[in-house]
Amino acid sequence: MKKLTLGLACITAIFCSSIQAKEIRLASDFTYPPFNYKNNEGTPVGFDIDIAEALCQEAKLNCTWVSQSWDALIPSLLSRKSDVIMASMRITEERKQKVLFTDKYYQTPARFVAAKKASFSIDKAGLTGKTIGVQQGTIHDRYVTDHYADVAEIKRYSGQDEVYLDLQNGRLDATFGNSDQLALALLEKPEGATFEFKGSAVTDKAYIGEGTALALRLKDQELADKFSQAITTIRANGTYDKIAAKYFTFDIYGAEL
Repeated sequence: MKKLTLGLACITAIFCSSIQAKEIRLASDFTYPPFNYKNNEGTPVGFDIDIAEALCQEAKLNCTWVSQSWDALIPSLLSRKSDVIMASMRITEERKQKVLFTDKYYQTPARFVAAKKASFSIDKAGLTGKTIGVQQGTIHDRYVTDHYADVAEIKRYSGQDEVYLDLQNGRLDATFGNSDQLALALLEKPEGATFEFKGSAVTDKAYIGEGTALALRLKDQELADKFSQAITTIRANGTYDKIAAKYFTFDIYGAEL
């Protein structure tokens, strides 16, 4: 029995060492400030990036970044072009069929944004004939498609920054997305001064999910557990709050919706 226990311990130690030594490729689309984007030097920056680096350090993992378009993130993960998606991806039942999620690392509702002068309501009557811009393949895309595609034109973009440009240039009547990202990347900036939130916050778990997490292949439970444990640790030791304070003046971790 002692030999068997020792053997299992050795196997576990070898397996853990192999995970730590392996290069873990984190994938993002880098179009989602202040969560994940690239600075003028082309370096990945943002809340997601800082959190990922803290998690990798805590879990003693050798992590690097790879760039993928949003709609290619899950296919690229499944085809082994990356090992982990770290791109503000929400946990949804549909995605759970394809990928394995860690514990959440933040949770926010979703909102509509339109020009302050816009008088339409956020319902089918108000959005009839309007053009709504969303990032392609997101939960926001699915929500507006399911609720308003029969009355409104849905324009889909590869990056959220493109949505903002068309909204500012009058090519969109509204956009729908993560409330905190909309506030920080648009509404609180000079170019967003003429826009505001419209309608109520959307918290429907069928669309908004159970939080935002890292996504891995279904078989990679061991690695997912390492990241989840690291999330718990940085929440407890103050590292998470220190990072969050760089970007937000509110509790980004959020309550359970």
